[in-house]
Amino acid sequence: MIKGLMGAALALTVVVGGVSDADAFTRKRVTTGPYGATASFSASTGCVGNTCSRTATRTGPYGNSLHRSSSATCAGGACTISGSTSGPYRGVSRSTTITR
Repeated sequence: MIKGLMGAALALTVVVGGVSDADAFTRKRVTTGPYGATASFSASTGCVGNTCSRTATRTGPYGNSLHRSSSATCAGGACTISGSTSGPYRGVSRSTTITR
């Protein structure tokens, strides 16, 4: 769990440092299995000012979805990273502050 949070924190920190205002990108993917069942993934990322955010949704072949959202705000040498995950069985919230 901690490794996953640290990975997310690092990824968002990289995004905050490398994306300028109003830059955004979207990623979509659909996979079809050997019996015709499909699973999909979509994500979008964008930055405004000193805040970057990302949302992602995964939908499995039986229609269950997992939604993740994260944001990172940097000011005064510290970055605060927060996010949430929700799905058919549970939800999780997280928050981390990284100081340079």
